[in-house]
This record gives sequence, structure tokens and C-alpha cells, in this order.
Amino acid sequence: MKLIPRSKKQTVKPSFPESLAQAAKKAALKGVHSKSVRKIRTTTHFHRPQTLVLKRAPKYARKSVAHAPRMDQYRIVRQPLNTETAMKKIEEHNTLTFLVDIKANKHQIKDAVKRLYDVEVAKVNTLITPVGFKKAFVRLTADVDALDVANKIGFI
Repeated sequence: MKLIPRSKKQTVKPSFPESLAQAAKKAALKGVHSKSVRKIRTTTHFHRPQTLVLKRAPKYARKSVAHAPRMDQYRIVRQPLNTETAMKKIEEHNTLTFLVDIKANKHQIKDAVKRLYDVEVAKVNTLITPVGFKKAFVRLTADVDALDVANKIGFI
């Protein structure tokens, strides 16, 4: 292999020493004992980082048929009470008395009475009897008469 000498026009003067000098100058100005920045820890305990939580996108339904609602209005309101004290509450306090499901809460009882008897409910008071039933005292609004609703239900 034969090398062909380059002419004077073709020779390129490298700027290598100049760039080296610039780097040396930069290092001298910066100093060799530079300190690296470290993360400031505020607690002594190490907590693992929070990872990405993706929303579930199931490929198929795990249950083929959804079950019927556990607490519908017919399950919530078991039966109306027509004892002497219940009748007194109907006449004097515009309040209907029902035996209701033990797991039903006041909001559910209010909605169930609204759906079953088409009346507006003012408030609901509940108690659990010593026997283990839940009794609900459903106070109706002033524009609705509890006696009329009791007649419509058919226990008077």
C-alpha cells in the first residue's frame, strides 16, 4: 500500500490544542474538588416509590348474570303496624309505623315508602325492638294525611 502525500492546500490544521486549552481553562476555573448535589432526605424511613396504577380493563365479565338487588323496597318495608300506639301516632303525629328490614337505614326506608305509597316523607325514626325487629316511624309531610294513606294501604 502506497501513501500519497497531501499538498499544502489539503492539510487541515486541527484545533485540538485550542480545545484542550479551553477545557483546561474551564477545569481550572471550576476547580477539581466540585461537590455533587445529593437528594435531601426529610425522614429516616425509606418509602418505596409510587408506581403507575392502571385502570382495570377486563377482557370478559367475571359473572355472566348480575344478581337481583339485595335491598329493594319490598324487602325493606316488611309490614305496617296497626297497634293502638301506632294508630295514636297516625291520628296525632301524622306518622306511619312499619316493621322494616334490620339492615335498612333511614335513607333506604324513606325512599322505599316514597316508591310504595307515593307520599312525601318528612323524617324517619327507627328503633330495634328487644325481639330483634327494626321498627320505623315514618313522619309524613303536612300536606299528606297519614290516615288517608293508612286507608289506602288497607290496615284501618
